[in-house]
Amino acid sequence: MVDIKSMYKPEVISFMEEMGEKKFRATQLFEWMHKKRAASFDDMTNLSLSLRETLKEKATLDTLEKVQVLESKTDGTRKYLFKASDGALIESVMMRYSYGVSLCVSSQVGCAMGCSFCASTVNGLDRNLTAGEILEQVYGVERDSGERVSHVVVMGMGEPFANYENLIRFLRLITDPEAGGLGARNITVSTCGIVPGILRFAEEKIPVTLALSLHASDQAERERIMPVARKYPLPEVLSACDEYFNKTGRRVTYEYALIDGVNDTDEDARRMGELLGGKNCHVNLIPVNPVDGKEYRPGNASRFKNKLENYRINATIRRALGGDIDGACGQLRNRNSGRD
Repeated sequence: MVDIKSMYKPEVISFMEEMGEKKFRATQLFEWMHKKRAASFDDMTNLSLSLRETLKEKATLDTLEKVQVLESKTDGTRKYLFKASDGALIESVMMRYSYGVSLCVSSQVGCAMGCSFCASTVNGLDRNLTAGEILEQVYGVERDSGERVSHVVVMGMGEPFANYENLIRFLRLITDPEAGGLGARNITVSTCGIVPGILRFAEEKIPVTLALSLHASDQAERERIMPVARKYPLPEVLSACDEYFNKTGRRVTYEYALIDGVNDTDEDARRMGELLGGKNCHVNLIPVNPVDGKEYRPGNASRFKNKLENYRINATIRRALGGDIDGACGQLRNRNSGRD
């Protein structure tokens, strides 16, 4: 079976022509998948019944089944749990802001990075998501909510650069004016610091925002809470981020999950000043989410922000959303898969 939703338009055209269909049929099919967000081949009513039946036999649409939706009573954030065709559970989080609707999508089922404060990695990695499955999180939420997603952050379960090819396909499709139609500058891709991925990504000419999960002010502490740091030392990671900025002109965001007594001290702020002072960057402070089985507590974000500003580092505090609905990555999936 062909994964047709993950195909670029020229690939869809070739596929349809091999079936003996005209090019305009491929254009219709592509439009149904991406412009009209069709959930099934049966919805594609200007395709003949025989063609729709043939497509069912030869291709999959990677449509996700909605398993559960939790909506915050405090801020309207929605946490979606989807099921893929193989039973894999996937999380997405829809957040409403003054500037529009932002959706946090997953790039993998689970995660292999092992960050000690994150629920996504509790049971390791199951598999990569296809480009179509990443796209379908956007399309599925739009169909369910009736609202258009204006911003996407690839910051849910998984390490995007560990699923590089599917990530790039997703980004090119979601930004294609004939497909998803989302502006690249409204997209953020977050990485734990996979140096080869950052350097390769800088060459893709897709002007999205790169976000680095920094979370520590020195190498030793970063290794303790983020095992990936043992393979990619902090100086190499920061150098790769500088290269991304130099190649793309896009300011890098440094994500910093504040953990009380672990990485929120005055010394941490001083070291952050040494690491990032003078860089054209932005620090996003995130009071850590409580996770079952973890003893971490959120640090004092306002205090740490003031300390960073003394070093002329531009910092903001991420607005806490969805706290009453297991809003942190991996929490809802773990509860529903019996893996807590």
